[in-house]
Amino acid sequence: MEHQIELTRMKKLTLLALLLLATTFTKAQNDLDALLAAGVEDAQRFANDYLAPGTNGLMHSMNANWFNSGKSKPLGGFEISVIANASVYGDEHKSFNLNTSDYNNITFTQGGSPQMVASVLGENNPTVFVDIEYEDPIFGSLTQTLELPDGIGDGTGNLLPTAFIQGALGLSKGIELKARFVPTIKTDEVSLSMYGAGLQVEFTDWLPADKLWPIAISGVVAYTHLDGKYDLEESSGIQGNDQRIENKTNTWLFALVASTKLPVINFYGGLSHINGKSESDLLGTYIVTNGLISADPIVDPFSVSSKVSAVRGTLGTKLKLGFFRLNAEYHVSEFNAFSLGINFGFR
Repeated sequence: MEHQIELTRMKKLTLLALLLLATTFTKAQNDLDALLAAGVEDAQRFANDYLAPGTNGLMHSMNANWFNSGKSKPLGGFEISVIANASVYGDEHKSFNLNTSDYNNITFTQGGSPQMVASVLGENNPTVFVDIEYEDPIFGSLTQTLELPDGIGDGTGNLLPTAFIQGALGLSKGIELKARFVPTIKTDEVSLSMYGAGLQVEFTDWLPADKLWPIAISGVVAYTHLDGKYDLEESSGIQGNDQRIENKTNTWLFALVASTKLPVINFYGGLSHINGKSESDLLGTYIVTNGLISADPIVDPFSVSSKVSAVRGTLGTKLKLGFFRLNAEYHVSEFNAFSLGINFGFR
C-alpha cells in the first residue's frame, strides 16, 4: 500500500497534466472535451503555471547528496550508498496568479481577475470554478463550467521526496567518479526511471604537503536525468488512440565543497548552482465530442516546461565507523531540502 501511495505522488509531481486532467477524469467526459475545445493554447498555459512549482521542487530534491566530503577517495576507494532526499515547499509554492486576460476562452465564474489559484502543490479553499467558452459545430458558441483542480496540498507533509542508489569510485590524483540510479518502475500505466553521473576533483590533493591541511576542498559537477511515461488509454475517457504523457527532466549541479579531515566524524559544506529543465508532452490523438457531434481530432495537443537556475548552500555531517558511514545534510535555496545517506565503503 505504501509503495502504491508513493508511486501515485511521484506521478503527480513529474508527469505533465496528470493532475490537471485527473479532476476531469472523475467527472463527465464532457468536462475534458470542453477544456480541449476551449483551445489548446489555454490548456497549455494553465498546465504550465500549475505544474511548474512541483517540477521545480522535484529538481531541487533530485540534486541533494551528490557529495558528503571535500576529500576525494584514493585510488581504489569506493562507497555504495542508499540516499533519501526531500525538498520542502512553502505556502508561496502552493498557488499561482491566474489572470484570465491572458487566456482566450476562460473566465472566473465568481467574477474578477486575476486570482490566486492552487498549483500542483496546493488546494483551492474555497473551490474555484471557471467558465469555458467553446464553439459547437451546430449550436455555435457555448459555455461550460469546470472546477479547477486541487494539487497534493499537505498530503505529503510539504515534502517532495526522491531516492537513489549511488556509487563512488576513487581514481588517482584526487579524482572521484560518481553514479546514481533508480531502477525502472513499471506498472500497466506508468514507467519511471532516474539516473545520474558526477565527477569530484579535490584541489587540495594537488598541493604540496596536502596531508597537513586541516580541510579538503573539492569541485563537483553532476548530471541527473528523469524519464517518465503515463498511459492515458484507459483513463482519459476521450476517443482517440495512443494517448500518453511523457516527461524528461535534466539537471546540472556545479558545487564547491569543503570539509574537515578527522578520522571518525566530519563536517562539510558547499556552495552550489543548480540548472535544470523539465519538459512534458501530452501525446496521442484526442477527439473532442459534444453528444453525437465530433470535432476534428487533436494530435499531440501540447507541451509544457519549467526551468530552475538557483544558488544553494549546504551544511552536513558524516560519521565513519569502519565500513559503515552515515551522513545527513541540509540545503538552503529556493526550495530548501534535506537528505540522509546510509553508506558502505572501503578507504
